[in-house]
Amino acid sequence: MKLYLIRHGETVDNVAQLYAGVRDSALTVQGVLQAERLAHYLGTSGVRYTHVFASDLQRAVKTAEALLAAQPKHDNTLGLIVQQLPVLREQDFGFYEGKPFYARQRDSNKSGKDAHRLHHQNDPSFEDVESKESMAKRTNTFLAENLLPLISEDHPGQEVVVAIVSHGMILSQLWKSILGIFSKQTVALAPDLSVGNGGVTSLERLGGWSNTGYLELDIKTTAPNAGAEAKDGVTQSEAGTSATEKIKETLPISLPPSVHMLIKTVNGKEHLKGLKRARGVGSSQYDEGQRKIESFFKKSKAG
Repeated sequence: MKLYLIRHGETVDNVAQLYAGVRDSALTVQGVLQAERLAHYLGTSGVRYTHVFASDLQRAVKTAEALLAAQPKHDNTLGLIVQQLPVLREQDFGFYEGKPFYARQRDSNKSGKDAHRLHHQNDPSFEDVESKESMAKRTNTFLAENLLPLISEDHPGQEVVVAIVSHGMILSQLWKSILGIFSKQTVALAPDLSVGNGGVTSLERLGGWSNTGYLELDIKTTAPNAGAEAKDGVTQSEAGTSATEKIKETLPISLPPSVHMLIKTVNGKEHLKGLKRARGVGSSQYDEGQRKIESFFKKSKAG
């Protein structure tokens, strides 16, 4: 199985520096260009999806739809749709939804949001941020109901290729859940990758997702006792796994040691090289009607 964890393109709230957890913030013109670049890059690299999952918020759905639109049309893609799932929504920022990022106070080691929360969490109108435990429950549910069956079942004659398009915070939590189902010594970085100081750090924290950045994973089952340990790069047991061990306790299953995972790309952004912001409109909300008008005039000129 090949697995891609992908963040959506740039949104209006990203540009305005607003918290947009469960708010349905639209893609900007730049965000649409990012999604199209990613779709073209992966499509021309030979990636052929068999399953596409996405948060049901429009910024994720539109990014996922761009991936499908760039796929070659053949029998294997007929009927393939974006499976929109509320469980893949971003962390709910509660009181902070739609509000500006709070700057860190100079005399405090807390973030601006945490400091603000400390002073206002007892206010009657205050709605707290979704907890990590709640997010883990959601990602574990997705893992059990949607991803584990694809990993565990046989697919003779077919390579399973899965794209999951979601949001930065929930993707980080989903990665921890995925890491939690693998046995020690079965997770490794590709030889050309390194993380942390000296290439050794917790695999739980591989870094954030840029707009349309992606994590590429290769999951394979080996014959019993063949390659019992992942040889390349940093293995899970070499790095701190306390958070992953806690997640393991809440997961419905652990994969056998014969199932290995190779981390091939972290926050992939090759597709964004050379992409410049559209002058004047790049940060504006994308208008699908505008594209239809542009397409009409292009056709008229061609005729």
